[in-house]
Amino acid sequence: MVGARKILRKARVARIRYTRAIDTAIGRFTEPAAAFFLVAEVLILITGVVSRYVFHHAIVWTDEVATIVMLWLSMFGAVIAWRRGEHMRLTALARAIGGRASQWFDAVVAVIVGGFALEMLPAAQKLFVLDLNDATAVLNIPRSWIIAAIVVGMALLLVLSVVRLLEIDRGIALRVLAASVVVVAAMFFMRPYLATLGNINLVIFFFFVVGGAIAIGVPIAFAFGFGTLSYIVFATKIPTQVVVSRMDEGASNIVLLAIPMFILLGYLIVSAGIAKRLVNALAALVGHLRGGLGIVLVFAMYVVSGISGSKTADMAAVAPVLFPEMRRRGADPRDLVAMLASAGAMAETIPPSLVLIIIGSVTGVSIGALFTAGLMPALLAAFCLLVVILVRSRGDNLELAKRATRKEIFAALIAAIPGFALPLLIRGAVLGGVATATEVSTVGIFYTLLIGAFVHRELTWSQCYPLLRETAALTGAIMLIIATATAMGWALTQSGFAQGLTEALGHAPGGAAGFMALSVVLFIVLGSVLEGIPAVVLFGPLLFPIAKAYGIDEVQYAMVAVLGMGIGLFAPPLGFGYYAACALGKTSPDDAMSRMVPYLASIVVATVIVAAVPWFSTGFLPHER
Repeated sequence: MVGARKILRKARVARIRYTRAIDTAIGRFTEPAAAFFLVAEVLILITGVVSRYVFHHAIVWTDEVATIVMLWLSMFGAVIAWRRGEHMRLTALARAIGGRASQWFDAVVAVIVGGFALEMLPAAQKLFVLDLNDATAVLNIPRSWIIAAIVVGMALLLVLSVVRLLEIDRGIALRVLAASVVVVAAMFFMRPYLATLGNINLVIFFFFVVGGAIAIGVPIAFAFGFGTLSYIVFATKIPTQVVVSRMDEGASNIVLLAIPMFILLGYLIVSAGIAKRLVNALAALVGHLRGGLGIVLVFAMYVVSGISGSKTADMAAVAPVLFPEMRRRGADPRDLVAMLASAGAMAETIPPSLVLIIIGSVTGVSIGALFTAGLMPALLAAFCLLVVILVRSRGDNLELAKRATRKEIFAALIAAIPGFALPLLIRGAVLGGVATATEVSTVGIFYTLLIGAFVHRELTWSQCYPLLRETAALTGAIMLIIATATAMGWALTQSGFAQGLTEALGHAPGGAAGFMALSVVLFIVLGSVLEGIPAVVLFGPLLFPIAKAYGIDEVQYAMVAVLGMGIGLFAPPLGFGYYAACALGKTSPDDAMSRMVPYLASIVVATVIVAAVPWFSTGFLPHER
């Protein structure tokens, strides 16, 4: 008996050694390749800017090449994110259960991700063959070059899923696999019956399958993709390559090129020391006042958000600078986390917000208008949040607050000038016609590289590769969500769900006001369950036309949507942003949860005001829109 256990233990150790070797080999291949694609993307876009603005000659192929490179970057980034466990997912249930039961969840997650990749591979290969004779518009190269990215990406995801499954307890893995085979066989047997159920299939596949997968911790992108493909395979006669085509279409929007660029810019401003100097300058000005560091936190999030476009990067830039001093003054760590999370929700509309970019890409609303409109709702939310902070700071011990001297203030402001100039540079480049909203991030990237390397001297070559890798992983996670959500939205439209939703919401009680109130609640829930990006891609094309039919300005509706989803994103117990804030504040999520109520309520008040008063969203937009 003891000998058998030793043999099994040795076999498990050997199996894990081989699986880790495979995992490492995939990482050594995909990470440098993704970094290369990201650098190529930056160079392609900046080449277009320089050629057009400096030499007055537009290069016609840059957009097409950048789009092709973007898909390869997205697929390799998705592989890196899956390998590193960084895809967006709901973890509340897994955290609540814990223990050995979590291994069952892990096994199911690995099977579903692997099943999605396995379903996608033959579909992508069929589309690859079909597109061999279909050339691109400008370079006249086969479109198969583009689809090949999906083929390679899905093959790597499948291998990694098998690796994950082999690392789990063998008994659990075999039971989950056996159950999966039985379920799939039963679904194939029931296909004729499922075809007669009509829209009941929507409940089966998009509520139970997708919802159940998300609940147990399957990354949202894979839950969307698995549910959509399962619906297509078992409930329709639509060829599966259509799903691949829709995913390609969703990820190939030229506007989405801004996503990896602004993510990279967000990481760079932290590494270059720009964010730290901005926070220090604000602290020197008002940090000595009652509630002063809370004021600094809110306005630091406001200023930094206007540069980075990444909320995780925003919080990571602000918290390490402010939290030690706030704790020294006696602030409760739970309040610090609540303030940080609520400030993150407040800053969701500040350009260059990735959610605003994606709203513009999927709904057709002008991104320039969204960028202009986003500042005032965030300022209103910041004011409401500051009221709560000042009321709750009446017990601050000001004896511990050191007032900066004029010399210190002057030195802090001088050091922060490059940071304050960056948002002006970005906005000026767009308004001056130097770069489009898609390209302008590259201007910010080169500016930040110069400041970090030659002015602050905090950015080194050794930091660049990790930044590229992190950017690629986050880009892949976001872009795969956009791709699968686009395919899922198309399937829902084809099924008639979109028309039914339009008819139902088109008769909402209370007319436009009732629809707006319902939308606020809906977006908070969606932001909590799905996070902002997948919710926007999935429901934006459905809800924005309804809002327009009610006479609601689309820009105002976008502000309400982003604020609502921001509240959901940072609201416990499901909001991912809340747990990120707890991690940065080194505070237990259970301890900080009760402290969120007054701070997050202030953002809810601001959202209601923005929903009721259009001026806060449209007051600074040109009337001839």
